[in-house]
Amino acid sequence: MLSYILNKIGYAILTLFGVTTVIFFLFNVLPGDPAQMMLGQNESEEQLQAVRAKYGFDQPLSTQYFYYLNDLSPISFHSTQKEDYTYLAEEKYHAAVLFSLNETDVALKTPYLRESFQKNGQKVSSVIAETLPNTFVLAVSAIVIALLIGIFFGIISALKKDSALDKTIQVLSTLGMSVPSFFSAILFAWLFGYVLHEYTHLNMTGSLYELDDFGEQNQLQFKNLILPALVLGIRPLAVVIQLMRNSLLEVLQQDYIRTARAKGLSSAQIIRKHALKNALNPVVTAISGWFASMLAGAVFVEYIFGWNGLGKEIVDALNTLDLPIIMGAVLIIALMFILINIFVDIIYGWLDPKITNT
Repeated sequence: MLSYILNKIGYAILTLFGVTTVIFFLFNVLPGDPAQMMLGQNESEEQLQAVRAKYGFDQPLSTQYFYYLNDLSPISFHSTQKEDYTYLAEEKYHAAVLFSLNETDVALKTPYLRESFQKNGQKVSSVIAETLPNTFVLAVSAIVIALLIGIFFGIISALKKDSALDKTIQVLSTLGMSVPSFFSAILFAWLFGYVLHEYTHLNMTGSLYELDDFGEQNQLQFKNLILPALVLGIRPLAVVIQLMRNSLLEVLQQDYIRTARAKGLSSAQIIRKHALKNALNPVVTAISGWFASMLAGAVFVEYIFGWNGLGKEIVDALNTLDLPIIMGAVLIIALMFILINIFVDIIYGWLDPKITNT
């Protein structure tokens, strides 16, 4: 099992390195001067040169690529000269020097995602730290809804195979997979947040924290989570229903299930003790991909509902060409994909030990 996990981690590191490389070169071939994006229209040539030197924009692309990797790496190399970009400045890096070689410090640090072009030099890590938890709460809520309802209706659909109830569930789940999230978001916001607001008391837009009526402090608003979580959970819910039904039907045909029935076990006991664990394998695999994709795919849902998450932040950054925030957000999403896939592979290996031996 340990070697299996180490192999997955090795592949994950290579994948993250590839994603980092693609992101850097993709956004650095775009037209435009990053220094000018930061300063706006009221800049002088001296200011442009100072900003280019400060952020390394005056260096060749290959050198900028090394700077970028050095900023992201937990173990990094830094010049002892204050005028150099790689100088270990306290306002940039949270680091501890391990040792020094000539005029270079080797340091252990947290990854540095650089500074926003449009938010007055605010660190990208701070922007992501403010918005990612909201997206995480939204994604977890949507997945919980999809799992609880999807597994239940998947089991019912399998046990009532070819009945009117089974066919109704299949039609509704197919419809759920077909409807785009942005359309569902608009429909739910209009219907439950506007037309039926008198009965639901739900708002068309709103985030997890909102200022009170006096504008003095943030208040937790769980009701604003209901609509975006439902909308975001519709498609994975439909997938879970289909997968759970098909997987359970296949498991129920196995010989050990027939043996359990011959021993006189009830259907509930067979499902709970024997069939459910094996039937969950494809569900766990699929839901992991959905959860990771929600961190990236919640963009439309967050934007329509005004949910202050990473998706909405990405849209705002795209509108203003705030490249560091876009690059940092994409890297964080890629990292989440990788970590979730490793975690799911470990769970999958626990559910089916044969996988770790291959």
